[in-house]
Amino acid sequence: MKTAIKLIGLAIVTSSIVSGNSVAQTTVIHAGKLLATPGEAPLTNYSVVIDEGIISAVKQGFITPENAQVVDLRQSFVLPGLMDMHVHLQGELGPRNDSDSLRASDADYLVKSIHFAKKTLLAGFTTVRDLGSKPEQIYALRDGIDKGLIAGPRIVAAGSSVAVTGGHGDVDGMNPDILKMRTPETICDGATDCRRATRHAIKYGADVIKITSTGGVLSDTNTGTGQQMADDELKEVVETAHSLGRKVASHAHASAGINAALRAGVDSIEHGSYADQDSIKLFKKSGAYLVPTLMAGNTVVELAKNTTFMSEAIRAKAIRVGGDMTKNFTRAYKAGVKIAYGTDSGVSPHGNNAKEALLMHETGMKAQDIIVTATVNSADLIGKSQHLGTIEVGKYADIIATHGSPLQDIKELMDVDFVMKSGVIHKQK
Repeated sequence: MKTAIKLIGLAIVTSSIVSGNSVAQTTVIHAGKLLATPGEAPLTNYSVVIDEGIISAVKQGFITPENAQVVDLRQSFVLPGLMDMHVHLQGELGPRNDSDSLRASDADYLVKSIHFAKKTLLAGFTTVRDLGSKPEQIYALRDGIDKGLIAGPRIVAAGSSVAVTGGHGDVDGMNPDILKMRTPETICDGATDCRRATRHAIKYGADVIKITSTGGVLSDTNTGTGQQMADDELKEVVETAHSLGRKVASHAHASAGINAALRAGVDSIEHGSYADQDSIKLFKKSGAYLVPTLMAGNTVVELAKNTTFMSEAIRAKAIRVGGDMTKNFTRAYKAGVKIAYGTDSGVSPHGNNAKEALLMHETGMKAQDIIVTATVNSADLIGKSQHLGTIEVGKYADIIATHGSPLQDIKELMDVDFVMKSGVIHKQK
């Protein structure tokens, strides 16, 4: 794709793209094909006008406001910036994780997260929900990006998970002295203590509360993937979070834990590996979203079969759960469960977030529906539909472009040519 930019000075444009700072007050994108509202038909030959990071006009034809920066995407397919509702920006799963956890400082984790955040943005994902990272560092990254000091996606951050002692989300597999030092302050036992943990997370900066209602694949323990948080603990966390204006995302594999979390009123289920018919009824009754993370399942199966760094407990869970996720996702999709896009990147490599779309498509999900999950639905899940998810007047200018139409070939999302976030161009080919 060739992107032509007309400016008073070409050198100024180059500086803008490298630094991430806005130059022209007004920018206009000439879009050959424009998917302004995912789920609807794309438009042909439209102009999108952007003023100070906000979309100020969407008009048919190619218009050129006076003194505007013109981005020529007449040969491209233009759509809203994608959103990933489940990432972990502070690391990537690999054989050095144990040694790195002992050697790396908190500052090292922050530096790595800056690198991974930029890779994610350049892949076309302009907003993410980070569901489990060192709190102080992920909040600093979030705030640095918001202030324009760092290039990265908009971040909705959970910090450390609210989880029960010995459960998924607690530390494991280390010397007892290290376990004691590294136990998060959001680990809780009993409803009253889980209320405290939820308030603690929000006090220190959590935008969303992440809970772990079941065991997890990557916990280095043989505690399984069944329900771990008790019903009264789940209910207390949700009520406390909602009373303080925070949504709740629940990691959940086994159906009992999924259903208990849905009955407690969570806003999303992460993974949902063993969702059953009761789960589907509860999803539809509550309006909660499923964030399937098929990439995580695909990744851990491949690593379990082809590497040796996983413990036996992790390897057994990875092969079993990873292999079962897809069929349960297909059932939920066909039943009309609301789905938001999420990868669990950090388990899989950052920057490959669009591979989730390919995996969803392989299950039979329509390309149009996949793009809706990564735009309209994700914006709704995080309560930001008034700002994100579509290309409409008054919304943030989060806009990407591909050479061909991802509606015709979903693989186009793996090669995003143009990335704009809040009116600032971060990538163009």
